[in-house]
Amino acid sequence: MQRTVLALPLALPLALVLAGSLPLAQALDQPEAATRRTEKPAGLSAPAQRFAVTAANPLAVEAGVEILKAGGSAFDAAVAVQAMLGLVEPQSSGIAGGAFLLHWDGREVQALDGRETAPAAAAPDLFLKPDGKPLPMREAILSGLSTGTPGVLAMLAQGHATHGRLPWGRLFEPAIRRAEQGFAISPRLFELLGSEAALRADAQAGSYFFDASGAPKPVGTVLKNPAYAAVLRAVAKQGAKAFYEGPVAADIVRRVQAHARPGRLTADDLAGYRAVVRAPLCNDWRSYRVCGFGPPTSGHLTLMQILGLLDTQPAARAATGLNADWMHAYAESAKLAFADRAQFIGDPAFVTAPGGDWLSLLDPAYLKQRAQLIGATAMAPARAGQPGAVKQALAPQAEQLESGTSHISVVDAQGHAVAMTTSVESAFGSRVMSDGGTGLAGGFILNNQLTDFSLNPVGADGQPVANRVEAGKRPRSSMAPTLVFDAQGRLLMAAGSPGGPVIIHYVAKVLTGALAWGLPAQQAVDLPNFGHFNSGSLIIERGALTPEQLADLRGRGHTVVETDLTSGLQVLQRTPAGWVGGADPRREGVVRGE
Repeated sequence: MQRTVLALPLALPLALVLAGSLPLAQALDQPEAATRRTEKPAGLSAPAQRFAVTAANPLAVEAGVEILKAGGSAFDAAVAVQAMLGLVEPQSSGIAGGAFLLHWDGREVQALDGRETAPAAAAPDLFLKPDGKPLPMREAILSGLSTGTPGVLAMLAQGHATHGRLPWGRLFEPAIRRAEQGFAISPRLFELLGSEAALRADAQAGSYFFDASGAPKPVGTVLKNPAYAAVLRAVAKQGAKAFYEGPVAADIVRRVQAHARPGRLTADDLAGYRAVVRAPLCNDWRSYRVCGFGPPTSGHLTLMQILGLLDTQPAARAATGLNADWMHAYAESAKLAFADRAQFIGDPAFVTAPGGDWLSLLDPAYLKQRAQLIGATAMAPARAGQPGAVKQALAPQAEQLESGTSHISVVDAQGHAVAMTTSVESAFGSRVMSDGGTGLAGGFILNNQLTDFSLNPVGADGQPVANRVEAGKRPRSSMAPTLVFDAQGRLLMAAGSPGGPVIIHYVAKVLTGALAWGLPAQQAVDLPNFGHFNSGSLIIERGALTPEQLADLRGRGHTVVETDLTSGLQVLQRTPAGWVGGADPRREGVVRGE
């Protein structure tokens, strides 16, 4: 078993680090900061033979274990884990958020899209001021405009109908029980609350999280949430319909529309929400088959572009650990991949894939052509390539803040698995809490996922941005739930992480560490973090490289920023002895199983 841990702080808001526009010493507000790091033992105390669960909070993992012990499926456990995370980790995910879920039933991979949608009344000018310029990001987040139609409960209900073994209502019992009896405020939750002026100002959230003086309730305070328990009881009894219609939906809409900067979400938007079953994207990488989620998330395509480009570089291919040669090749590969991400990827219901097929971005001939741009020194910011025969009239999206999120990995006794990445976007979403119309204390946090759209609908050249706001559209994401299979087609790994656009780099790191370099899962998770976004600097976790290696990279023309990067990788990996796991020491997660 593992100890609860805290995470390292991200020294700056990510968007500002990416732009290279602020000194590291300048302390500013950030989407999801944290503090200390506690090292963890290597996953489970012994490999699990029957089932395993890993998630970002020990109480959520306990809920999943309870359901699996009762004979539930991996999908059942994921529902229970999500319900608990919404209670004990409200800063990262919840029932008013969205998710991408991969499910393996022993025969095929299914991809369930529970991403939020823009309201029917939304338009490309949603975040534009009267002068035609976009709202500052923080103003956009802290508004009713930022809340999209939640998708996670609709997605979980749809998947449970096919993959569930236990009754739907049973899956909410652990979270209902904990909400009524109370849970102890964790150090991470406490410290995140400490910088939350906007959340403190929300009437519902302010009285729930903070004391009469406005200070966060201390670590260890037992926090009860009767409103959340009442909402979950209704959902458990009536199904997801209890959330999308009736008093719960009415309260969500009321709070969004009554905001000082009102949003456009309506009861019809909630009642009309539908999850989408999508074809997963599966690609060969070395001797493995890697399956992930296609658009509207950019996670899998960008991840696999980076790994594919990296493998064209002999020095990187020969590496067995982090060094300057490998990091240079990685940074250059990431620039090329993120250039394509900014140019092409958006909701497939609104955006046409290059060449009519998203896999054109991973075509070996295309990657080989793009790899020719990688040289001995750092390139300037890369331009998007042309993966299809027809050039698209689109502008690249400028990099902007994207954050929040949590990840769940589960394997059950039948060998079925779930990799699910779930989010309310920024820490504590839009900083608005709904009580679901119960009139009780507590409740759940509303998302701000619409700020994952490009706030500016057009580029500098006047061409439309693929990821602009449109009615009913799902915003582009970086979430990258991942399932990996061996050469015999056996499930080998379930993985994913929170972290905004850095998710892509976190998952690339763990796949490289565990599968290319042969590290145990926990050691692969523990590896230092790093990334490049085709703008600003190469960011590397402090202590990742030696001073000589850093000097080498700078000598090749890289601007290198050492900072702290708060990943939250949750990984399960099959070994000959059974299932082992890795839980990120930068957050509070654990791995448990039998």
